[in-house]
Amino acid sequence: MAVRSSAAPPTPWSRNLAEPQIHESAYIHSFSNLVGDIRIGANVLIAPGTSIRADEGSPFYIGDGTNVQDGVVIHGLERGRVIGDDENPYSVWIGNNTSITHMALIHGPAYIGSDCFIGFRSTVFNARVGDGCIVMMHVLIQDVEIPPGRYIPSGSIITNQQQADRLPSVKESDIHFATHVVGVNNALRSGYQCAESASCVAAVRNQNSQSNTSGWSEMNTYSYSPANGNLDANVVNQVRQLLAQGYRIGTEYADERRFQTSSWKSCTPIQSTREADVLAGLQACLSEHGGEYVRLIGIDPKARKRVLETIIQRPSGKPTPVSHNGSGYGSPPPQSSYRSAPGSNGQGLRSGLPGEAVDLVRHLLAQGARIGTEHADARRFQTSSWHSCSPIQSTREAEVLSLLEGCMAEHAGEYVRMFGIDPRAKRRLGELIIQRPNGKGGGASSNGSARSYAAPSSSIAGGGGYASIRRLAPEVAQQVSQLLAQGCQVGLEYADERRFRTSSWNSVPPIQSGRESEAIAALESFLSEHSRDYVRLVGIDPRAKRRVLEQIIHRPGDKPVPGTPVSSYSSPSAAGSSFSSGYSANSSSAGSSGGSEVSQQVRQLLAQGYRVGAEYADERRYKTSSWQTGSIQGSRESEVVSSLQSFLRDHQNDYVRLIGIDPKTKRRVAETVIHKPGKAAVR
Repeated sequence: MAVRSSAAPPTPWSRNLAEPQIHESAYIHSFSNLVGDIRIGANVLIAPGTSIRADEGSPFYIGDGTNVQDGVVIHGLERGRVIGDDENPYSVWIGNNTSITHMALIHGPAYIGSDCFIGFRSTVFNARVGDGCIVMMHVLIQDVEIPPGRYIPSGSIITNQQQADRLPSVKESDIHFATHVVGVNNALRSGYQCAESASCVAAVRNQNSQSNTSGWSEMNTYSYSPANGNLDANVVNQVRQLLAQGYRIGTEYADERRFQTSSWKSCTPIQSTREADVLAGLQACLSEHGGEYVRLIGIDPKARKRVLETIIQRPSGKPTPVSHNGSGYGSPPPQSSYRSAPGSNGQGLRSGLPGEAVDLVRHLLAQGARIGTEHADARRFQTSSWHSCSPIQSTREAEVLSLLEGCMAEHAGEYVRMFGIDPRAKRRLGELIIQRPNGKGGGASSNGSARSYAAPSSSIAGGGGYASIRRLAPEVAQQVSQLLAQGCQVGLEYADERRFRTSSWNSVPPIQSGRESEAIAALESFLSEHSRDYVRLVGIDPRAKRRVLEQIIHRPGDKPVPGTPVSSYSSPSAAGSSFSSGYSANSSSAGSSGGSEVSQQVRQLLAQGYRVGAEYADERRYKTSSWQTGSIQGSRESEVVSSLQSFLRDHQNDYVRLIGIDPKTKRRVAETVIHKPGKAAVR
């Protein structure tokens, strides 16, 4: 293979004539161009038509398992460096298992973390993109730092830090998509390398001539060794994904008796991280224990714990198909040994435990948490006076599930709930009722006794729905994000029907965390606990020691109110005259029934000496909170309302929000969405 790579030319800023350093397992296409001090890790794919020049800014680093696709340009300025994960300065750093897709431009100084996806024709310049970010097509990222795990929609222009901080978090489907792209390109790299080996190509041709099945997955399986014939293609893909995420592979086996008691034995350890060697070791274990159960183990070498257990063979000797949904650290395995235990109900679940309980146990154990249980009769349940069951010391999934069933059997006529325990922080991570007096499990109690607490990982605190909590409306979550981005604290107040009528709210201490996921988790927990009360969100400026927002987000018997900011106050005493109580329940729609309420808000803003403005955004800009400013004329109420009505008519297909501006401090005191596309405008 002729690879076009050369030393950097001698220049006033570079005289060391450094050449690319390429790992032996990487594949560099001959039609790519590499110049200068470029350090390329293991299993990297550099596709045709790429230009990677470290002839001005240098050095460059491209991490293990990363793919750089056709037409990508990577260059760097002479000045400006980023600090890589090894604490050394680089002009461009690209982490592990990242996809830089077709025609993207990465111009240093630039840092792109691990497990990222950079979409077609996107540009990253003088910026830092955190781990696990998904950047879609035609995006510009410049002069900012993108926090880890954020999603940047196609066409976005992110050039200030406020925009970067407001970006939404990635979803599980986005992570699976990015992992899939890495897996596909890893297969392409293996295929290109196989194509240059006569023996490898011969083995593939021989196999294809004996089989009517075609497709890349099978060809890639047999390209490593003809002995791989018993491996299911999905097992191969699972191995590939685990290796791409930096995990190690192990195997265990058990006969029928040991399988029933979950007493597995380990096969010969697989030390290699090369896909071909791992598949060969896996096949050797399957062949050696043809009449037994065999399961695949994913191991996180840093945390020294398992992230996956998947049965791939049963005593019949036939391989077990693996559900191909990807699996990584902290995510549930596609098919665990517990789900296939003898005596299951056909769906793999034991009769005593609901499926969400099994999934929650798996999530908690994968993150290093312990499991606890409590029980209560009907009277104690009403007063939330729970008794603890026997402590669960084990961290093995099968043993934990067995002990959970034991607690349920011992207290068959009572409520039973499980919870996770963070052994370091010594706090609960989640609670889930798994049994009720009628013997059935699952779901939150009517008094909100099943709650979720802030957890160190978003997979518990913010996703999955395992903890039976009230979910925040997107608008409320966005408001929390905006408050935190502005350095404000998030507070909460609640009131029963009587106190609500007299505006006598009960306050609780502000949420101390400044992390969005933890604040939202705490807010959801509070909503579950006060499902029978009115709840309002309070924004607090810690410097000025005054409120900047009061917004009702929940009413008794209703789902959380999908509201938006209602009002701000120049002093805490203004809380008594809050008009949020009359408006927030429908402020996001601002239909015809809400016209008088919007007019009332305009009246109150003008009465307090504030100015009124408006902003609009189409669907794409609304999702990224990239609003465009409009013009509202007049200082009298009638003039402002008339101008606002005209503005709404001009932007009836856009989102429109009302802005209150303090002319003295030159800052916003209110932001309220008053119109959404397809809904009636203010009248």
